[in-house]
Amino acid sequence: MEKNAKIYVAGHRGLVGGAIVRNLQSKGYTNIIMRTHAELDLCNQEAVQRFFAQEKPEYVFLAAAHVGGIGINSEHPAKFIYENMMIGFNVVEASRINGVKKLMNLGSSCIYPKMAPQPLKESALLTGALEPTNDAYAMAKISVIKLCQKYNFEYGTNYLSVMPTNLYGPGDNYDLAGSHVLPAMIRKFDDAKKSGSDQVTLWGDGSPLREFLYSEDLADAVVYLMEHCDAKDMLPESFVNVGSGEEHTIKEIAQLVQSVVYADCPARTCKIIWDTAKPNGTPRKLCDVSKLTALGWKAQMDFKRGIELSYQDYLAGGGNLTKRH
Repeated sequence: MEKNAKIYVAGHRGLVGGAIVRNLQSKGYTNIIMRTHAELDLCNQEAVQRFFAQEKPEYVFLAAAHVGGIGINSEHPAKFIYENMMIGFNVVEASRINGVKKLMNLGSSCIYPKMAPQPLKESALLTGALEPTNDAYAMAKISVIKLCQKYNFEYGTNYLSVMPTNLYGPGDNYDLAGSHVLPAMIRKFDDAKKSGSDQVTLWGDGSPLREFLYSEDLADAVVYLMEHCDAKDMLPESFVNVGSGEEHTIKEIAQLVQSVVYADCPARTCKIIWDTAKPNGTPRKLCDVSKLTALGWKAQMDFKRGIELSYQDYLAGGGNLTKRH
């Protein structure tokens, strides 16, 4: 990408999109296009086509999505599959019609079957049943991966897709009604600390294994891939996993978050109550990142340090704090 190239970042207000904008700016890219949801509804095909025809972006980062944790995924599956398919299809098709040079599609590691062999290889896609608690979101993401793949084949486009593992970092969603597990833990432990509560209740039994990637690392990875790789470099699957390659149990993560939140008053910590009536989700989800490593990129952020930075962001009022006390 040329430093003055016109680059559209869809979803610039989100965890991933915001990190991508910061990474691009730090590397000297000067012509970044951004639109809020109020300015451009990506579910509106006519509006998206009009925007692309007027702005003519040369490169596109598709980081816009309707996202959330197990609870909100289970409660609103129709909304998750419809909105995410519409966003992806509208942006990809408008990119094709308007001659976008290269597009980066941000997917999710939830696309893999619930019981796929671990660590998850790109070749595991569509080899088994999905995790029921987020299958609608996963199906939407799979459909956009396949759309990019087929466009590359039929139209000769250069559309890349990446599958990030679980993410966290500055600008995360800390609203308990829709947040993912790690920011939800930060919110719950901080609420307990401030209220003086002696316990925090978390979902499941704490046994599932999860991998996390700092959002700024993901941004660096996708910008690196846009600068140095083409869709053909990701064959045969036409996409690549992006992760840290490290995993921890939910119980270990909870203890780590607790230690960070109570770092200034370790004697006044609280008890963790595991609500086993709530679902655990997928038992284990670790991405095989050997393909990404072979392409020349590796994650840098230490997990505990990343949590510390995320907590600082929360205390500073970053991210979605709609229902924060």
